[in-house]
Amino acid sequence: MPASREIRLAARPTGEPALTDFELVTTDIPDTDTVAEGQVLVRNTWMSVDPYMRGRMDDVPSYIPPFQLGAPLEGSAVGEVVASGSADVPVGATVSHFAGWREYAVLDAAAVTVVDTSLAPASAYLGPLGTTGLTAYAALTRTAPVKKGDVVFVSAAAGAVGSVAGQVARALGASRVIGSAGGPAKTKKLLDTFGYDAAIDYRQGRLAEQLAEAAPDGIDVYVDHVGGDHLQAAIGAIRPQGRIALVGAISTYNDTTPAPGPDNLFQAAKQEATLRGMLVSSHFDLFPEWIGRAAGMLADGTLRTEETVVDGIERAPDAFLGVLRGANTGKMLVRLDGEAK
Repeated sequence: MPASREIRLAARPTGEPALTDFELVTTDIPDTDTVAEGQVLVRNTWMSVDPYMRGRMDDVPSYIPPFQLGAPLEGSAVGEVVASGSADVPVGATVSHFAGWREYAVLDAAAVTVVDTSLAPASAYLGPLGTTGLTAYAALTRTAPVKKGDVVFVSAAAGAVGSVAGQVARALGASRVIGSAGGPAKTKKLLDTFGYDAAIDYRQGRLAEQLAEAAPDGIDVYVDHVGGDHLQAAIGAIRPQGRIALVGAISTYNDTTPAPGPDNLFQAAKQEATLRGMLVSSHFDLFPEWIGRAAGMLADGTLRTEETVVDGIERAPDAFLGVLRGANTGKMLVRLDGEAK
């Protein structure tokens, strides 16, 4: 029997995860001649690691079930169908699915989506054409909709969602787009590559003061990926009828005790501002609209993206820890060799 390698959760982390919380396991996969009717065997070529996965490592109720100890982790991936029991998903098709963290996956055909690699490379369906891009689009069209002339602030702006969000805000009519990132290399990237008008280096401190300098008249929209001091600064700068999309709070994901909330929350009330949470899974109906728009933007160069790539399934835990530490610019991906062992 051919074999595949996969990453399993070995222990539930306390605080920041460690490499010892993961284990690399070799498993058998079906022979290509024995794939059941209605199923497909996929050789994964790319997989995604994302901040939300940290929450799934804790055994607590949430909007998505926790990872199980001793079981392979899950996440978005793309790959090639190498055996098929479905006429709708032929051998050779490139598909996206949710059985990442492994080199091969057996899936029901209904659980995979055939993607068009003539529009963009396969890896793009884990980034701008995947839930990453959709998150940015839904945040700025539904959760905290941008109006023409708005001033928009995005935290973690050099990351997977943030690097797309600034460009989407511009396309939707924002007059000024401000991003925060960690360190001079990333803030330079915001200005030179991702089209931000102003870049704040949060590692320099004085976050509220830096935001006031970048947006002296305040902000209309904030896309929050960080929480904590970033959310507090945004509330302090929000203008009347401002909108805040609560997408993530990566600054708190490894906390072992509850993080304090903003102490200026009533400022949002005085400004009649809206703070609204969002889960990208509630906006999957926007996928066709977003892919059609994003593919055109990628083609004409109005959407510029980057990938930070780590090679090999065995290095997937390193890549995940890197995301939590802010090691990536753009989308963090793991490239899988996919060869049966």
